[in-house]
Amino acid sequence: SEFGIDKFNEACRMRVQANTETWEHITRRIGRWIDFENDYRTLDTDFMETVWWVFGRLWDKGLIYKDFKVLPYSFGATTPLSNFEANMDYRDVDDPSITVRVRALETHGPVQEGDHFLIWTTTPWTLPANLAIAVGEDVTYARVDASLDASDGPFWLAEDLVDFYWPDERPPIGARASGDELVGASYEPPFDYFGEERDRGAFRIITSPDVVTTEGTGLVHMAPAYGESDFYALQAAGLDVLVDPIDLEARFTEAVPDVEGQNVKEADATLIRLLKESGAMVRHTQIRHSYPFCWRTGTPLIYKAIPTWFVAVESFKDRMAELNKGVHWVPEHIGSRRFGNWLADARDWAISRNRYWGSCIPVWECDECDESVCVGSIEQLKELSGVELTDLHRHFVDPVTFPCASCAGTMTRVPEVLDCWFESGSMPYAEQHYPFENADTFDQRFPADFIAEGLDQTRGWFYTLVVLATALFDEVPFRNGVVNGLILAEDGRKMSKSLKNYPDPNNLFDAFGADALRAYLLNSPLLRGEPLRFTESGVREVVRTVMLPYWNAYSFFTTYAEADEISMADIAAAPPLAERAEIDQWILSVVQTLVRRVNTQMEGYYLYDVIPPMIDFIDDLTNWYIRRSRRRFWRERDSGTDEDKLAAFATLHEVLVTFGTVIAPVLPFITEEIYQGLVVAHRQGDGPASIHHEDYPVSDHARIDEPLEEAMAAVRTVVGIGRSLRVANDLRIRQPLESVTVVSRDPALLGALTSHADLIAEELNVKQVETSSDEASLVTLHAKANFKALGPRFGANVKAVAGEIEGLESEALHALLDGEAVTLSSGEILTPEDVIITRQARDGVVVAAEGPLSVALDCSLTPALVTEGLAREIVNRIQALRRDRDLQVIDRIHLTWVSDHPGIVEAFEQFRDYIGSEVLAASIERGGDAHTVLEIADAELSIGITVAGS
Repeated sequence: SEFGIDKFNEACRMRVQANTETWEHITRRIGRWIDFENDYRTLDTDFMETVWWVFGRLWDKGLIYKDFKVLPYSFGATTPLSNFEANMDYRDVDDPSITVRVRALETHGPVQEGDHFLIWTTTPWTLPANLAIAVGEDVTYARVDASLDASDGPFWLAEDLVDFYWPDERPPIGARASGDELVGASYEPPFDYFGEERDRGAFRIITSPDVVTTEGTGLVHMAPAYGESDFYALQAAGLDVLVDPIDLEARFTEAVPDVEGQNVKEADATLIRLLKESGAMVRHTQIRHSYPFCWRTGTPLIYKAIPTWFVAVESFKDRMAELNKGVHWVPEHIGSRRFGNWLADARDWAISRNRYWGSCIPVWECDECDESVCVGSIEQLKELSGVELTDLHRHFVDPVTFPCASCAGTMTRVPEVLDCWFESGSMPYAEQHYPFENADTFDQRFPADFIAEGLDQTRGWFYTLVVLATALFDEVPFRNGVVNGLILAEDGRKMSKSLKNYPDPNNLFDAFGADALRAYLLNSPLLRGEPLRFTESGVREVVRTVMLPYWNAYSFFTTYAEADEISMADIAAAPPLAERAEIDQWILSVVQTLVRRVNTQMEGYYLYDVIPPMIDFIDDLTNWYIRRSRRRFWRERDSGTDEDKLAAFATLHEVLVTFGTVIAPVLPFITEEIYQGLVVAHRQGDGPASIHHEDYPVSDHARIDEPLEEAMAAVRTVVGIGRSLRVANDLRIRQPLESVTVVSRDPALLGALTSHADLIAEELNVKQVETSSDEASLVTLHAKANFKALGPRFGANVKAVAGEIEGLESEALHALLDGEAVTLSSGEILTPEDVIITRQARDGVVVAAEGPLSVALDCSLTPALVTEGLAREIVNRIQALRRDRDLQVIDRIHLTWVSDHPGIVEAFEQFRDYIGSEVLAASIERGGDAHTVLEIADAELSIGITVAGS
């Protein structure tokens, strides 16, 4: 008030505007498309006028009222909060846990003068405002004739809690009584600051339905100014008493002189000391519990009785729950359970705030009578007052008054402003300045097609949008609700400006690029509404596994296309799909299947089923298609007639462009760069200037070959299992092996694998690929019981069942492997989940299985295989030398070598042609100028390389 509301509000306006440039920079940098030219802000007059209209409609419907209630209160913001705001920031904290005795002042039924009532609290600061003690009407209470922690009794407490306070030996019970029998007994309060309230009925035992005997003493300290149940319990008991010795900043007033000026939390220590000095303290410990904090200021919340404006949400909460069933939520359980349950239990919404910056509550009250007027527009206020406002903040609105229509008094605006969530919930109407503008187009934008926000907004924006839309239009405000999880700091805590436990976004952009950050977030548990612990290493991993492979695929194409002067005309002249290699047909089928899947899932807003296959496709493209096709791009063109080479270029070009348009929403920057290089740079006529101006792709069903995709998937599974077996058994992929055997009981699957035997052999570097439907020739199957699954079913009989499982025949085991159930001789039915099947391979063979496939690798090495392995190792090392010397992929070389190792000599002699073709050697000579020393097979090999023709 000393600073001035006008200065404060203008400082707030400047603060908002000061952050605008930073917000726009970050938004643009991360690739989020926002219409900054036609944006809206809650501080704009048009927006605020619609907020007045929304409030006015609720007023006219009788849904606005003012009442004196106990509400969550933020002393950091000096304002009450709504119940949903109180649930937004819970923290585990340590608070004092104290048990206090208060003395009965007179004999009352079973209570004798001088007895003590035990009360328990974790908020000692509320004890000065104690006005009653509540008991459960039907709870049994005991009078314990014993001392407690050096405090003399007798003590009254719930009988169910006697053993908690006297755990070693149960003390004698002097009397028992129901809570109803204790009602009316008077006592001496723990502090006597408000003794005069006794004349109004205070300091007596009353009943409350909220009393429990699971903690505390069963006698509940009542401070009606600071507890909702306390407030209503005293009202129900007919006690019209209330004391509130704290100010709006939660500091004690002079009414409690011992802690005057202290914040309530700070006062706990002083009050505890005073209780100990007076002998009222019986027990003092600490308790760790979850406690609400103000989501804005980070200060602990208290509960405080305060006059507040409300929306009568409880009167239409059933309708909200019904309308919510028509919203398509993603994930579904968020809407049906978390949000649906929240709506079903909705409380009246406290919408007034004792603050200064925000939309004013547009209610004017007479200073002489009970007249009140709700103003719903600037024009209406002008008609009443003669003043036309151009700004609706407090310092402009509050000076406006007008005569009362019912008396000679003056109408003055009430001092509160609206909860900011009221403004947020008004957004669908206020952003369009409805109904003052855009009334004819409003139905085109309401309800919204979708809304996307974080999980915490089920009790925030999602909620307030639904409240106001239901109240105003009996309608849901959005058709689809997409809910993402919350991004946490690496330590699992909520990211916080005050804690500074998050990386600077600009540093992330500079280090990894916006695309990597986008892909990391989009391909995470966030899309399933689950939390993500953000790590920079996770973004770095996206660069390694997604960004670099994708860019390398594009670079691979451009490098070889430029080297061979492949033009768009060449690509257009490539053979039709049916005449291209199988791997071309496969990758084009896969990309069209991806397009089909993406479109289907996108229409349902199932982003968690869209992004992973997009990312996975990069592996299909780079680690299978390009790697398998590399030689086709190297092959020299023969007067332009090499159709297979052109088919490879045409296929890769189409895949890169199509996939780019699919993944552009995820990786907007790299896809734009690739589009410019592949399309715009070679375009002869008009066309979209950006990939983001292209129509989103629709699948070409004619190019989808599902049997081919299934067959290739099986091949890749076999290759994956085989490579894993090599790694597990220390067999380098460059070392040829004699054979691999693939086993499956699915004839169609075996047929597909047999037709791709050469591909499997090349990938796994084996001489022979065999297929079989019977594992018996390779492995012995063993079965044992899955006790975790069977134990609960069979109990003590599980051992007998386990014994029978171990004796199962091969036919039964194969049936289980095929996913079928089998019946034991005892009649018990077993499913595959009930049995653990292991494989024991024959000597010299290693085996692994995945789903319906088993793969057996023959690990025995002959001298010939070892020699060929050395030749492959030599090729690999020479290729590395080429890269180290920055040779072009088409550069031919003269190769010289020196080594006395018999194996290396043998490898050069037997595989001279192979080595030469792989490393593009125009000549290979033993001896000569060999100067780079390599170590291969524990021996030295000296290599010399010169570029042919240099």
